[in-house]
Amino acid sequence: MSSIPATPKRDRWAHLRFAIVGPLLAAPPQPGQLCSALRELAAKTWRHPLSGADVRFAAATIERWFYAARHASDPVNRLSDRRRGDRGTFHSLAPAVIAALRAQYDAHPGWTMQLHYDNLKVALCGAALPSYPTLRRYLLAHGMRRQARLARTSAGALAARDRLEQLEVRSYEVEHVNALWHLDFHHGSRKVLTSAGDWAKPMLLGVIDDRSRLVCHLQWYLDETTSSLVHGLCQAFMKRGLPRALMTDNGAAMLAAETTSGLASLGVLHQTTLPYSPYQNAKQESFWGRVEGRLMAMLEGEDGLTLDQLNLATQAWVEQEYHRSVHTELRATPLQRYLDGPNVGRECGSAAALCAAFRVEVVRRQRRADGTFSLEGTRFEIPGRYRHLANVHVRYARWDLSRVDLVDPQDGSVLCAVRPLDKAANANGVRRRLAPTSTMAAPAEPAGMAPLLRELLADYAATGLPPAYLPVNEEENP
Repeated sequence: MSSIPATPKRDRWAHLRFAIVGPLLAAPPQPGQLCSALRELAAKTWRHPLSGADVRFAAATIERWFYAARHASDPVNRLSDRRRGDRGTFHSLAPAVIAALRAQYDAHPGWTMQLHYDNLKVALCGAALPSYPTLRRYLLAHGMRRQARLARTSAGALAARDRLEQLEVRSYEVEHVNALWHLDFHHGSRKVLTSAGDWAKPMLLGVIDDRSRLVCHLQWYLDETTSSLVHGLCQAFMKRGLPRALMTDNGAAMLAAETTSGLASLGVLHQTTLPYSPYQNAKQESFWGRVEGRLMAMLEGEDGLTLDQLNLATQAWVEQEYHRSVHTELRATPLQRYLDGPNVGRECGSAAALCAAFRVEVVRRQRRADGTFSLEGTRFEIPGRYRHLANVHVRYARWDLSRVDLVDPQDGSVLCAVRPLDKAANANGVRRRLAPTSTMAAPAEPAGMAPLLRELLADYAATGLPPAYLPVNEEENP
């Protein structure tokens, strides 16, 4: 699979705010203890989501984030930056500047934006001129792009967080059901017979609730990929609802962009264990011992065990024995403790919403020749109404290219679905007439020498030096 870029900038602040207040949402403070919890968070140092520098936040700021996300159905989106009210306006450009810029563009549509800016600065003779980024945004918003006269030719992640100082190891348990889930893969002890006639060792994906030890979902797979992880995790969500936090190790599937972005979009705080610290996920490791000691032991006499048979036996064992057996530490069955405990879980959305969440957003450059872009080695067509976009933001899962959506880079909303390029359908010759993206008049003929070059010639003449070349007598050298 191809490498995936970092999280979009618009989401980094929301993820940081959610990481700060997420523990308060997972374990709400007792009455009268909120102020002390806020002061503890305010005393901590966090990493700036854009620059990577250390930063702290006031308790009042964290309190505002907490109340904003406490009852929100989508806490991460509630904590994201809002669109500025004046976005898309260009009040800083005076009418005279706009008129001069349009006239200059009509005469020189092949100039770069920087060249337009430099010449406009000279043409206005020192008059008030906006910054280059402002002028560039104006040109792009009005379709005043550089027009090629000839045939067109066709940086990493933030540094790892500072390691925590060494701490003593203590057993822990959260106080609420669905406040924390544990997720891990387990290498099976015996092989299964696949439909291709091969023997393979399966991987067991397990999701367990921390307080009740209830198994939210348990399923065997033939690999440890992100696709398998998302497939099993979505089933856990549909069975038990959305938890407040999920703890995993630092495996490739757990840290994949689809996994992290999906959990963030669903408002689930993703916590990872420290490297080489399996004791932090000890409840999961202890459960694997029961799987091998009881379930797999009862399958020793089964020859030719298939993956379907193993999954069916696993579901029967979990639901009929494990959930109904008294846990020696809890002194209650996992099912009873799950039903009796205080619950901070949230309602899960539809299966389609879950599939849409576990996707990654990437940026691709649109090929202006035919309105397509390349994704995972496949070319996709963009609707004609979006042909003015130089770069497009698309959301997809790397294992499923049947659902690729074009999204708004500002708020992440889905604009439309895009489909793979169908050359056979395009061969019928039927083409839709496109509406113009710019109301600019036809390019006018350039009028004389450019202002910048005239100024350079005047400055050169003012030096008083002779021209730095020897002229050739045209009569002597015909």
